[in-house]
Amino acid sequence: MMPRPNQIDALTCGLRLPLPALDAAHLEIIAEGLHRAFQEVRAVHPTEVASGSEAEVTALVEARLNVATGQDPFWGQLVLCAVRGKESVSFDGSQIEKRPDLSIYLSSRTRNFPLIVEAKILDFATAKTAALYCDKGLCRFLTGEYAWASQEAFMMAYVRDGSSITGQLTPLLAKDMARVQPRYSVQTLPTFTGTQTGDLACSQHIRAFTYLNQAPPTHIPGPISIWHLWLA
Repeated sequence: MMPRPNQIDALTCGLRLPLPALDAAHLEIIAEGLHRAFQEVRAVHPTEVASGSEAEVTALVEARLNVATGQDPFWGQLVLCAVRGKESVSFDGSQIEKRPDLSIYLSSRTRNFPLIVEAKILDFATAKTAALYCDKGLCRFLTGEYAWASQEAFMMAYVRDGSSITGQLTPLLAKDMARVQPRYSVQTLPTFTGTQTGDLACSQHIRAFTYLNQAPPTHIPGPISIWHLWLA
């Protein structure tokens, strides 16, 4: 797959990357909105939440988020809409059909770069482990597949086996940091926020790719903050 600089030029016209960091208070509001949407879905569709596929649960969450934009004035001021499986372009344009699970379009952010949420089921009995969560989710942000123009993104877990960030994710990332060739490029281990929004923590990770349309030294994207929201 060859890079497509023209795709990147079209997306980033007039922008300097990475985009300015989103305010932590706004990200906490997003986390609260995701948590509330999940709780509402679980109350109405318990079977799907307990045993449905990742796509089934995420589709229901997407619907609730979009209902909230019309019912909650505060949420509607911050979020324009949520879109599931919106095709996106990788950092160099070599892949133009990437499909993150949820793209949240913010009123304050360019439409070409929504806030990305990648969702994963955690269920040890079906081999959906924290390692898979990282390998098939977290890594996509580190290699420039998702959220490459941004400084933050969400990983959202539908927890079915009692897993927690403290019990599973933090030890896994700490072990990876000690390796000679770490896979997850951890700069900061998950740090919990001051909110009561489920199991919510933020970790930072170094990104290795560079921007095609910016000359050194501004071609370095810098680290990305991953907000982990684990929903039981």
